[in-house]
Amino acid sequence: MIKSAFAFLIAALSLAAPAVAQQAVPVIAIPPLSTPKDTPTDAGGTLSIAWQATQLIGSDLRTTAEVLALPPDQKDFYSYPEVTAPNYPKWRAAGVKGLLTGFVQARPDGRLAVGCYIYDVEKRSELGRIGFVVAANDWRRAAHKCSGLAYQHMVGAPGVFDTPIAYVARSGSGPTEVTRVAVMDSDGVNHTYLTPGGTRVVTPRLSPRANRVAYVSFASGQPQVRVADANGEGDAAVLPSSGTTFSPRFSPDGNSLLLSAVTAGNTDLHLVGLGGGGARRLTTSPGIDTAGSFSPDGSQILFESDRSGTQQIYVMNNDGSNQRRVSFGGGAYASPVWSPDGTRIAFVRRGPEGRRIGTMKIDGSDVRLLTTGPSDEGPAWAASSREILFQRTEGAGPESTA
Repeated sequence: MIKSAFAFLIAALSLAAPAVAQQAVPVIAIPPLSTPKDTPTDAGGTLSIAWQATQLIGSDLRTTAEVLALPPDQKDFYSYPEVTAPNYPKWRAAGVKGLLTGFVQARPDGRLAVGCYIYDVEKRSELGRIGFVVAANDWRRAAHKCSGLAYQHMVGAPGVFDTPIAYVARSGSGPTEVTRVAVMDSDGVNHTYLTPGGTRVVTPRLSPRANRVAYVSFASGQPQVRVADANGEGDAAVLPSSGTTFSPRFSPDGNSLLLSAVTAGNTDLHLVGLGGGGARRLTTSPGIDTAGSFSPDGSQILFESDRSGTQQIYVMNNDGSNQRRVSFGGGAYASPVWSPDGTRIAFVRRGPEGRRIGTMKIDGSDVRLLTTGPSDEGPAWAASSREILFQRTEGAGPESTA
């Protein structure tokens, strides 16, 4: 039987939540981005790039249920002056709440100037704007940032459209399987391999600034945390003389790495400064302490521990003090992850029904199970704190989609 691992995105408060009044989803129109003159570039003509960017913005916004992006129409000519002076009555008649306009313009040095504006059609006012000068082949990143501009002003939370994703790329199966740490854009484009594929690798983590990747390698015969630059250079073991290390997680400022290390048969959490200074042991209780996750301000750390007899979620200060249990429901609780807004914990609960994704408040109250299982794991919050990405294994042998 072949098992497959798939990535899913769910609303973080969608299931088992109290009934609330339904709010209308804001409708956003995205007329074709304009260009004052169709100019050839290394990535094609600016007219073609402008249309591709328009389509990408629409595609980005349609990945979320919190806005309704109208499909852009290439025949809907939008003049360059209208970018900053929209025809409000036209869009109001179409039932539109938000309007995203923009332009793509070639510069003499071969780069592109890309700008976007978001308007409140009902209030006839500009909500925000954003602009970039990018290499012609980087127009996709500029478009993703325009999507984020619209999402942030319509929803009130940051978008994740320009967020890179670190993952394990697999090829082959069984003894011939090859795994490599890789990075791609959030829309599945621009795949880059960071490791050569000669050894097994697992659990890659991107730093907050996406300039480093931490991962676990089995090159030495046992799991060992390594950190590499986002271009694959500077790859090195974090604690080369510490034996087994695993479960890395960057601090919010990206300057430290939280990991689990096995010492004399005990697994504890350690904090390692990436600028030097060695490791600081944070836990000492008998058992396995792992899966650490920082609070958004870095002052506290969630982790899972079996010190009570079953896996449960605990929290402590970032110096290891004031350790206390958070989860008290039936079953085992694992893989805690702090939401970016600091209000909730995503977790995996293991019980008779298998592995399910859920959330709870920071004090352990208001537990909500969001999935039905039985093989759900690896929760990760979207930057908005409104959605959770997780992995579901159906059947085996690995295949991933996002």
